[in-house]
Parts: sequence; structure tokens; C-alpha cells
Amino acid sequence: MADNTFKLNADEKVFDAPEAEKPKLVKPKDAATLILVRGGREVMMGQRAKGHVFMPDKWVFPGGRVDPGDARLPAASELTPATEALLRQGGTKRPPRAFALAATRETREETGLVVGGPAGPDLARLSFVARAITPPYRPRRFDARFFLADAEAVLLHDEPAAGGEELLHTRWFSLDEAEQLDLPSITRFVLREIRARLAGEAVQPPFLKFNRGKHTMERLQD
Repeated sequence: MADNTFKLNADEKVFDAPEAEKPKLVKPKDAATLILVRGGREVMMGQRAKGHVFMPDKWVFPGGRVDPGDARLPAASELTPATEALLRQGGTKRPPRAFALAATRETREETGLVVGGPAGPDLARLSFVARAITPPYRPRRFDARFFLADAEAVLLHDEPAAGGEELLHTRWFSLDEAEQLDLPSITRFVLREIRARLAGEAVQPPFLKFNRGKHTMERLQD
């Protein structure tokens, strides 16, 4: 499949610069994020609280660390075989469903938005759009998987709750509005990927990481 979408330039940075280099290598923790799109033109985002050590004041999609119990949570349907295969690429010790269920759980905890019904989230409606591993020598590192879902298809309601401890001012933004927010570099990169998908482009999920002192990207193939 031809790939001519959003290739990295030699000087393009998809990860924010660290405040200070750390001599100790920190192992990345698994994380998952859910990008909800409403009407094909709006995305759900929230602002991280000022007191957070990790990305304070930045606007992000709902998400967070994968918990050990996420793999055992109930679901109304499972991930498609193609999505499972993509999630396994690059290596993982967790069942692929753990990442999707972590993303839906974190969305509920941070925004009050329920993905799915009594039987659990409909994982078959989630598509995998990106994976990114924070560069080495950061005080906090994550191996994050990003999922995309149509809000009108997966949510019980689409109005977020009042801001909580994790995310403040959670609301819907047009794609143009979202790009004007104070975003982490990786969030801005993924937002561009979402825009391409919504425009109908055939985009394979990028896998972003730091290799031999440089930012690298490969497109995962199904």
C-alpha cells in the first residue's frame, strides 16, 4: 500500500523536549488513549491540571496507564482480528484488548463519558491509529497506543462531566480549534493523523520511537 502521508522531516520532532536529561534509563509504562470524534469534525479533549508533573496545562485526549485488570474487563464485542494484529506488532506482553479497555476506562474516569453499555464497550468499533514510545532518559516514559472511535456510535451520551482531578475543561473542539490549543507534540502529530483519516486517506498506523539518538517512524502494515 502506498504511503505518502505525513512523513517525518529530518528536523521534525514528535516528542516534547525533556526539562532535564536523566542519567537513569526509565522503562516505559503501557498506556492507552481514546480519540472520540463527533460528526466527523469534532474531537473530545481536556486540559491537564497545572499541578501535574507530567505535561501540566497541556490539552490532551482522554487516556492513561494500563492497569493489570484491564485485560479482564467485560466487553460487548472484541477487537477485530486486523486491529489485534496491528496491536501485536512491535511487541507486547499484554493481550491487545487490555489497551482498548484501558482507553475506554480512562475515558470514563476522566470525562464521565461511557463507551458502550451494560455489557461493556463495543471494542469492534475502535480502530488503532498510532503507537508512540517516549524517548529514553525521561523521568516518565510511556508506550502509548492511540484508538479512534465515532462518538455517535459508541457513547451512551456525548456531554462530558465537569472537570475532575485529571482533566479540566473537557469539551468538544473542531479540528481547527484543537490545533490552536497548547498541545504536546505527540498529540499534535496524532491529530494530523486523525484529520487525514477523516478526509478519507488510507493511513496505516505510525509507530513512533527514538532509535540511535533519532526520532523514527514506521507504518505498521495489516
